[in-house]
Amino acid sequence: MDANPPVAKKKPVTRSFHGRDVVDDYEWLRDKDNSEVLAHLTAENAYTDARTAHLKPLEDAVFNEVKSKIQETDLSVPVRSGLWWYFSRTEEGKSYPTMCRIPVDTADAAASWTPPEIVPGEPAAREQVMLDCNVLAEGEEFFSLGAASVTVDGTLLAYSTDTVGDERFTLRVKDLVNGVLLDDVLEGVAYGATWVGTDYLFYQRVDDAWRPHEIWRHKIGTAESEDVRVFREEDEAYWTGLGVTRSERFLLVSTASKTTSETWYLDVSGETGDPEGELTCIRPREKDVQYDVDHVVVGGEDAWLVVREELDGLPNGEVGHCPVGTIGSFGDASYDLLVPHRDDVRVEGVDCFADHLVLATRENAIEQLSLMDVSDAADGWGRFEPIEFDEEIYSAGTVGNSEWESPVLRISYTSYVTPAQVWEIDLRTGERLLRREQTVLGDFDRSRYTASRRWVTASDGARIPVSLIHRTDVDPLAEGTVHPVLLYGYGSYEASMDPYFSVFRLSMLDRGVVYVVAHVRGGGEMGRHWYEQGKMLQKTNTFTDFIAVADDLIAAGITSPQKMVAEGGSAGGLLMGAVANMAPDRFAGIEAVVPFVDPLTSILMPELPLTVTEWEEWGDPYHDPDVYDYMSTYAPYENVTAQAYPPILAISGLNDTRVLYVEPTKWIAKLREVAGDVEGVGDFLLKTDMTSGHGGVSGRYEKWRQSAFETAWELDRMGATELLG
Repeated sequence: MDANPPVAKKKPVTRSFHGRDVVDDYEWLRDKDNSEVLAHLTAENAYTDARTAHLKPLEDAVFNEVKSKIQETDLSVPVRSGLWWYFSRTEEGKSYPTMCRIPVDTADAAASWTPPEIVPGEPAAREQVMLDCNVLAEGEEFFSLGAASVTVDGTLLAYSTDTVGDERFTLRVKDLVNGVLLDDVLEGVAYGATWVGTDYLFYQRVDDAWRPHEIWRHKIGTAESEDVRVFREEDEAYWTGLGVTRSERFLLVSTASKTTSETWYLDVSGETGDPEGELTCIRPREKDVQYDVDHVVVGGEDAWLVVREELDGLPNGEVGHCPVGTIGSFGDASYDLLVPHRDDVRVEGVDCFADHLVLATRENAIEQLSLMDVSDAADGWGRFEPIEFDEEIYSAGTVGNSEWESPVLRISYTSYVTPAQVWEIDLRTGERLLRREQTVLGDFDRSRYTASRRWVTASDGARIPVSLIHRTDVDPLAEGTVHPVLLYGYGSYEASMDPYFSVFRLSMLDRGVVYVVAHVRGGGEMGRHWYEQGKMLQKTNTFTDFIAVADDLIAAGITSPQKMVAEGGSAGGLLMGAVANMAPDRFAGIEAVVPFVDPLTSILMPELPLTVTEWEEWGDPYHDPDVYDYMSTYAPYENVTAQAYPPILAISGLNDTRVLYVEPTKWIAKLREVAGDVEGVGDFLLKTDMTSGHGGVSGRYEKWRQSAFETAWELDRMGATELLG
């Protein structure tokens, strides 16, 4: 093919807000039904393929390394729900899992909580296949499973599928007793489905901006046209959610913006409840007050367990309780405090069980789990006791705990060097039992890898936590040795980039790469204040924090601009775009995955998915000229200049409804136009999957192949293509 990159036509349109006129030559690329747009994307893909053809042997090597380490025929740890053990199988050569179950052996009450021993690849006695996603995906270019929810009695399965990538699902109901599909089919629903008994299914619908704004009730055996809308959120800044408490007593409907929430409830228990009843508001919304509730029974009395936070005074949250019903004022005589607010500890949430509560908190960028025993009616509410772990940097959380009266607690555990584990804690004795550890085939030895924490000082004095992962035989601080570095960042939505084990990361580490995670402001690693200092009119802290980390790595002699690559996705892609403009000389390459690089254009279009809800994250440039001006100073697309950018790889999906494909498409076009002739400028590459959405390609082998391509590009840019001895 022609070695020259595709050149997008310039069709100028003017955007006018607050007396500011901006000419955009590439906004026409937004129309994905336009054959000219599709032709341009196809040409971009062909150009990227040509420019990366030399990386195919490295891509194949990484793909095969990963494939050789993963146990392809495997299964998940069985989870008990009702009288069944539920688990999923994967088989070598198949892209999607198969959902299965085995009945609980109730002959021995104690043993009935011990998961059955199942051999990967071999059908177990009395095993039932509920859903084979490989069959559902046959003939589809894209496939995603949304809901997979079984009634408590185990007779019905509600599942939903998306075969386009736009996150709108078709929901079906399967009779698990005789294996047939019922006539019940719901079109265009959102993620999730919540059963109440075996007769009622509650689900969400989205508006034209893909906002989950309505809760509906479907009665099994009736037509979709007879479904009843039970809740509608009119405020475009709010999203709805729903679920049933673990006790199966209450249906909870939540509605929340980025800073304010409100919860409604309905008694749906078999004895006193009515699934067709009216919802009751627990506490009306109050600006900048967020609260979550769950049902707990202590001393025979029903109570709401309340996690609440207020931007003014309680940003990190507190935990309290009050009798079930509506809540008047927090702090009144009926509301008792369990966990007070602390400036240095963030309350993440509480899991409620019949006899225990599990508290998740975060301090110094590490999440901590604590247990409270509430089984003794005489003692009532007790104290939270921390669950200790050996590693300094790790991730832990509750997982697979569907049963209200379970005598064991399941927790997940992983770190940068420890494969994912599932542990069980006997709630009566405190004994821990390892139920499962992710299998890593080959010669994997975790002692060959290490992770540590480094603190970097930002320009305004903030201390930024930084995670470094590398081989133990690689000393990042060895004098006179400059290492290849992959610097990853996100920094938005109070999302914490917690430690996790990655087989793909091993391919980097085994080539001498030091993998670095910059826990920049805008994330949630250091509490609510860390998030607040990286959003709205303080958003640029996210970018300058990332650059400060890069500068520290260079100043410490760990790496050099010729050997460091930056990576981020979605809102982290915005970070990549901003950093490319602000500090292009720090990096040998930048990868931006589904990048939010044209934020001002998007946030000025209320009709787009997410826009109105995002005004509490980025600010409202539509109505506020000060916000408009501030965003215009950092929006990557609008701030492309004629300077020597490093090579950039942008990844997108044509059907993405969260960050539209047009953003990276316009960005790459403008980079080529404005900086393409600058001396020393790198290659600008765009790779658009024409069948997927925000989550990328579907199917595990396809995902591995895509990740291998991206990893190969990064390794090449770092000059780290050869395995260490």
